[in-house]
Amino acid sequence: MPTVNVDKADLFELLGREYTTEEFDELCFDFGIELDEDTSLDPVIVNGVPERPLLKIDIPANRYDLLCIEGIATSLNVFRSKQEPPNFRLVEAKEPITLQVKPETEQIRPYVAAAVLRGVKFNERRYQSFIALQDKLHNNLCRNRSLVAIGTHDLDTVKGPFTYEALKPEEIKFVPLSQKKEWNAKDLMEHYETEKSHLGRYVPIIKDSPVYPVIYDAERRVCSLPPIINSEHSKISLNTTNVLIECTATDKTKLEVVINTMVAMFSVYCAEPFTIEPVNIVSEHNDCSRQSPNVTPRKTTAEASYINSVCGLKLSNEEICTLLKRMSLFATPSSESDILDVSIPITRADILHQCDIMEDAAIAYGYNNLPHTFPANSATVGQPFPINKLSDIIRREAAQAGWTEVMPLILCSHDENFGWLKREDDGTQAVKLANPKTAEYQVVRTSLLPGVLKTIRENRKEALPIKVFEASDVVFKDETEERKARNERRFCAVWASKTAGFEVVHGLLDRIMRILSVNPTEKSSKQTGYWIEETDDATFFPGRAANVWYKGEDKEEAVVVGVFGVLHPEVLEKFDIPFACTGVELNLEVFL
Repeated sequence: MPTVNVDKADLFELLGREYTTEEFDELCFDFGIELDEDTSLDPVIVNGVPERPLLKIDIPANRYDLLCIEGIATSLNVFRSKQEPPNFRLVEAKEPITLQVKPETEQIRPYVAAAVLRGVKFNERRYQSFIALQDKLHNNLCRNRSLVAIGTHDLDTVKGPFTYEALKPEEIKFVPLSQKKEWNAKDLMEHYETEKSHLGRYVPIIKDSPVYPVIYDAERRVCSLPPIINSEHSKISLNTTNVLIECTATDKTKLEVVINTMVAMFSVYCAEPFTIEPVNIVSEHNDCSRQSPNVTPRKTTAEASYINSVCGLKLSNEEICTLLKRMSLFATPSSESDILDVSIPITRADILHQCDIMEDAAIAYGYNNLPHTFPANSATVGQPFPINKLSDIIRREAAQAGWTEVMPLILCSHDENFGWLKREDDGTQAVKLANPKTAEYQVVRTSLLPGVLKTIRENRKEALPIKVFEASDVVFKDETEERKARNERRFCAVWASKTAGFEVVHGLLDRIMRILSVNPTEKSSKQTGYWIEETDDATFFPGRAANVWYKGEDKEEAVVVGVFGVLHPEVLEKFDIPFACTGVELNLEVFL
């Protein structure tokens, strides 16, 4: 959870009253945030002068509107019914500002948004809050500027229309913020890296790109080099009254959240509070031309019966709407009796589902006020899923037989799952990752063998024999399932030693079948049971492999439930195992 430091006197002034530490702590709890520390209880003395008392408040990670004193004060005032929820609106300028996006930006940071705040009145602490909010967003939602970077400029020092371009670093020349000499972008990146500047950690985001993003004004003056630094020419000061906010991004959704948060928090200081002047974004090459920002509330619905049932209440639709208003949500009863029409303001990017609306209604009602009830019509006793209970039985028996359980990862490389086992990929079995970070994690395994064999490889210096097993899931594609895939619980064991140990693995198989009350039988017999039959499986040595057949009581036809045998030398060579191995793999789900 982010911690926001706010000036105690300023916050209480915005709230319209003084609070004791205990009273404010209770208010924070009621609203769903937490007072971490009140520094006035242990004042800090600097050069003989006590610093201004601060309140350190822990904020939920998804409440970006509470990352500054302005957002906290507004939300608490609305929660206390001391203020109406803000009505953010766009005010068209006489000469609209345009930001032209060049197609070359697709190579580096393709998205951009911008807005203007007119008539802003800064003082020292407002200015520091403005800077601190940018830092909080950069560290939180923007993922250290890799997804979104914020640039702020004194609009009176630059001239529109603006252009967002991507140029070779040597072609970009300007005086960076807090610098006095002109740099080109290439030398500037090297400077920040070698001088160990706090900006050095952002350099890798664009350093290796053939082009760097840059924003110019109409007179070809650099405004910013995102996501690194702004220009000294357009820097904001306490005398700034008209602020241009621009955001560049690789993530379109987070871009809109960031620009909306910035303008929502500081439009309160505009000459006309909560008004924003839009910027026309012209980006025809990627169909992103629009007016920015979009402050239109999102529309959604919630079921009053759902909110009441979860909270244990019996409130009318109108009463729920009144509660939601305290959380800055605009709700009205729909024409349908159980439905509420909810408008979500730009400050509430955390609202994704009606369960979030239900949570806000519960907060507004008061968690301590919710009725305490015990379920009267049902009583349940926890018990394991049958497949998990069966797996635990198999694990226990294998362990008591002297085998060691291993737990490798469920992801593996494509070669490990197919090529190294001498199996073909027909494209219908394995679930593949669309954008794997490494070659080791390309597919979800369809066999337990690769993970067990990799475990043996990493422990091949241990004393022989190595006897390991795993009882876990594999995954297959399945178009009949809603999620288009299904899990299958399997058991796999491998013996590794100087000799093959075929008879040892065969003995383990017989022991497991006996525990499952499955008796050995003949293929020609009509009785239930299992038998083994030689098979030609490329994973195993020719003539030393067998399928495990099983016929259940309610099954007319027998099915193959597993395979075991001596692993092929080429398989062992791929996994870098220098001694003989015998393995068995069973599908446990058929025994339920």
